[in-house]
Amino acid sequence: MAEMTRYEHGVPSWVDMGAPDPQAALAFYGELLGWTGQDMGEEAGHYTIASRNGKMVAAISPAQQPGPPWWSTYINVDDVDQVTKKAEAAGGEVIVAPMDVMTAGRMAIYRDTTGAFISAWQPRDHLGAQLVDEPGAFTWCELATSDLEKSKRFYGDVFGWGWGGAPGYAEAQVSGRTIAGVMPRPEMIPAEVPDNWLVYFGASDVDTDAAKAQSLGASQLVEPTDIPNMGRFAVFLDPQGAAFALYK
Repeated sequence: MAEMTRYEHGVPSWVDMGAPDPQAALAFYGELLGWTGQDMGEEAGHYTIASRNGKMVAAISPAQQPGPPWWSTYINVDDVDQVTKKAEAAGGEVIVAPMDVMTAGRMAIYRDTTGAFISAWQPRDHLGAQLVDEPGAFTWCELATSDLEKSKRFYGDVFGWGWGGAPGYAEAQVSGRTIAGVMPRPEMIPAEVPDNWLVYFGASDVDTDAAKAQSLGASQLVEPTDIPNMGRFAVFLDPQGAAFALYK
């Protein structure tokens, strides 16, 4: 179990999704990942915090626009206003300018230089995920990009990421620690789907949980697959069409 009390600048710290039917989404992920939800009320736009074992792990809210839902990744930053200037200088588009989220923190949303959306989070009362890297919790995020080198330049310039990994798969690093992956977009992704970040949640057993996800209405995109010397993963669309992955 990894309980978090702080995040370093540049480290992914939170994930949320806007769903056409938030209650159905919470029911699906609750059954699959053991989440319970707390609706933060009308003032917060019925943003619902998902928890596991009493620790916040993610959130689900009503979709703000039509179209398929998606999981959003937030990068912890020390100063969201300064990071936004860096995003603009690096060629990104500011989709949501820096704004306060009540007393929880300050955020901004960008479209990167190949079209993927990424969010920045400067915490105040809301740290981010209190539990990571265990079953039912956020454990990894991965960008599928149409231009690997272009993406590396953008995220390095904006969030200060260093780079490791092997040819064809870049590992983003903060203080020498690997915190995310960047890879060429797979051919299976339809051309009309923009470059995007994929969120991974921990699984107790990928094969068992994959079968359970499908029994709950998810569509399997990638069957349980071994990553040599790393672990095992599978990729799905949830019943409302949001992509996510399981990993152990």
